[in-house]
Amino acid sequence: MYKAVVFDFDGLIFDTESVHTTIYKEMFESHNVEFPFNEWIQNIGTKSTFSIYDLLEKEIKEIDREQLKKMNKEKLETRLNALKVRPGVEEILKEAQAMNLKIGLASSSDYKWVSSHLDRLGLLHYFECIMTSDDVAEVKPHPELYLLAAKQLGVEPEVCIAFEDSANGSLAAKRAGLTCVIVPNDTTKHLTFPEVDYRLSSMADCALVELVGKLSDRKSN
Repeated sequence: MYKAVVFDFDGLIFDTESVHTTIYKEMFESHNVEFPFNEWIQNIGTKSTFSIYDLLEKEIKEIDREQLKKMNKEKLETRLNALKVRPGVEEILKEAQAMNLKIGLASSSDYKWVSSHLDRLGLLHYFECIMTSDDVAEVKPHPELYLLAAKQLGVEPEVCIAFEDSANGSLAAKRAGLTCVIVPNDTTKHLTFPEVDYRLSSMADCALVELVGKLSDRKSN
C-alpha cells in the first residue's frame, strides 16, 4: 500500500526546462548555428560540467558570454513569470492530501529556486518536505535525493510513488527503490527513459486514486 508521493520540480510541476530549451535555441539561431538539442537534453534533471555556452563558443570561436547570460536571464525571468503550473499537478496534490498520503519533493535544483517558485505559484504549502541540491552530496541520477525524501517523510522508499519528467530523475527514483511515474514535457518527451512503472502524457490524464490502484495491482502481480 502506498503511503507517499514525491514530486520532481523543474519540468514536472513547472516546465522551466522547455523555457530554457527555447531560449538557448534562440541564442544559437541568432548566431546562425544549429542548436545541439540531443546533447542538451541528456543533461536535463542533473548538474554537471556541461555548458551550453562552451558549445556555442566551440562553433563560432568568440562570444560575449556575460552579455548572452544577462540577456538569457532577462528572457527567463519574463517567461517564467508568465508560465503556469503544468496541467493536473495541483489536482494530484489535492487528491494526495485527501487520500492522507505524505507529500514530498526531490529536486536537483537548489532550495531558493524551488521554494520561491512554489510560493509564487501557491503550491508550497502542499509539501511536507523539500529536498534539494542543498541537502545532498550528489544529485540525480544518484538516488540520494529520493532516499532522503523518503526518510524525511518517515516511510520506506518501496511505499513511495515518484513523479518525474526526465531520464536522470526517473533513474534516481528507481535506484532508490521508488515506484516511478514518468510525465514527460515537450522537451523531455524526446528522451529514452530507463524502465519506469507507468507513463502519462499529462497528470491531468489520470486521477491519483485510479493511478494508485493500477500501480498497486502491478506491484502485487
